[in-house]
Amino acid sequence: MRIPSGFLLGAATASYQIEGAVAEDGRGPSIWDTFCRTPGRVHDGDTGDVADDHYHRLEQDLDLMARLGLEAYRFSVAWPRVVPDGRGAVNRRGLDFYSRLVDGLLQRGIRPVATLYHWDLPQALQDRGGWLERDTASALADYAAVVADELGDRVHTWTTLNEPWCSAYLGHGNGVHAPGLVGRVEPLVAVHHLNLAHGLAVQALRARVVADAQVSLTLNLHVFRPDGPTGRDALRKVESLANEVFLGPVLEGRYPDAVLETTRDVTDWAFVRDGDLAQIHQPLDVLGVNYYNTNRVRLWDGTGARQQSDGHGRSAGSAWPGAEDVEFLEQPGPHTEMGWNIDPAGLTELLTGLHARFPELPLLITENGAAFPDTVADDGRVHDDDRVDYVRRHLRAVLDAVDAGADVRGYFLWSLMDNFEWAYGYSKRFGIVRVDYDTLERTPKDSALWYADLIRSRDLGT
Repeated sequence: MRIPSGFLLGAATASYQIEGAVAEDGRGPSIWDTFCRTPGRVHDGDTGDVADDHYHRLEQDLDLMARLGLEAYRFSVAWPRVVPDGRGAVNRRGLDFYSRLVDGLLQRGIRPVATLYHWDLPQALQDRGGWLERDTASALADYAAVVADELGDRVHTWTTLNEPWCSAYLGHGNGVHAPGLVGRVEPLVAVHHLNLAHGLAVQALRARVVADAQVSLTLNLHVFRPDGPTGRDALRKVESLANEVFLGPVLEGRYPDAVLETTRDVTDWAFVRDGDLAQIHQPLDVLGVNYYNTNRVRLWDGTGARQQSDGHGRSAGSAWPGAEDVEFLEQPGPHTEMGWNIDPAGLTELLTGLHARFPELPLLITENGAAFPDTVADDGRVHDDDRVDYVRRHLRAVLDAVDAGADVRGYFLWSLMDNFEWAYGYSKRFGIVRVDYDTLERTPKDSALWYADLIRSRDLGT
C-alpha cells in the first residue's frame, strides 16, 4: 500500500504544549496559565511554563524536523504572545518568533501549516467574559488580521480554530479544560461565539493572505456506535452536539433541527443574532479532521449507575448539555494509555461519510496519534512498536477512504514531541520524539525513525 504522490506527511504541535517562555519577550498570560495555577486542575500541578522549551530551541527543533524529512509542520500561534491583552497593542517580539519559525521551515523545504487558535485565549479576554462574550469573536478576527499581515505571504495553509468542541464543552461544560467553567447554557453560547469567530477570521484571512492560500477549520469529529434499542436515539443526541453544531452552521449556514431538538430544554438560542449564520457560513478550501477513537452510546434506563466515561474526564458538570441521559459505554480493547479504544475503521467511516455529504470539500487529517507507556531501553532508545502499529493502521484506514473516493490531502501525526498534555500534565506521552523533562534532550523514538523511512519510501507495506 503506497502513499499517493502529493499526499502530505507531516507532524503537529500546539503552542502552549511545547513553547514554554510564558512570561518572556512580552507574552501575556493565557487561560491555561491561570488554569494550571488553580490547585487540583492539572495532574501533579504541572504547567506549561517550560514545556519543551521550543521557544528557545527553535533551530534545534527545525533541524530535527528536517532530519525526519517532514513534508509539512502544523503549529499554532499563541494569541497572548502576539496580542498580549487579546486586543490592542501588538507584541513585535512575539510576531518575530513565528516569522523565524516560518522562514526556518521554508528554508528546510517544510510546508508551514498555521493554526490561529489552539485553546490559549489571552487571560485579559477571559476577564471580560471570554467565549461567553460575542466580542471575543471579533477580537479573534482582529488577531487573525495581525498574524496574516505578518505571515500571509509565506503561509499557504491556515486553520482558524482547533477543536472548538473542546474549547466549548470541556472549558465551559464539565470544566476539565481552561477556563474551567461548569454549566449547561454556557457551552452552547461558547459554541456559537467560536463558530462566529471562525467565520470572521476566515474573512480577515481572505483579505490578507496570498490568493492561492488555503483556509480551513479543524474539528475533532466524533464517531459513535449505537448500542441496543436506544442506541440510535442516543447517537442522534450526542452527534448533534459533537458534530452537527459545527458542520451545520459552517458548511450549510444553519443549526440543524437535531441540535435545536437536543438542546430545547437548555436554551432557545436567543444569542444567535440576525446575520450571524451568514458570517459563519464562509467557503472553506479544506476541512481539518482530528481523530483518535470511537464511542459506544445508549440512553440510560434509569437503573443502576449511569456510565459516563467519554474519555475526557468528569466534574460536577457534563460535556453534553441536553444529552445528560446518554451513557458512554466501555469500549472493547485494545486501548491507548488515555483509555481510548483503537478503532482505525472509524476513521475510514468518518472520512467516507464526510465525502459523501460534502463531495467538493477536500479533507486533511490534522491530528492522529496515541499515548503509550513509553520506556527507555538499556540501549537508550524507545522501542514504541505499539505506536508504529497504531500509525500504520490509521494511515491504512485513510488510504482505504481515498480508495473509496474521499479527497484526503494529507496526514499530520500527533505529536512531533512529547509535551504538556493539558489537564494530564506531563503524564501522557504522544510524541514520536521523546523529551526528557529534566534535561529537555530530544530523542527520536523508533516511531520517528519508522515515520522518516515511510516519508522517504512512501510504502506502508502489505
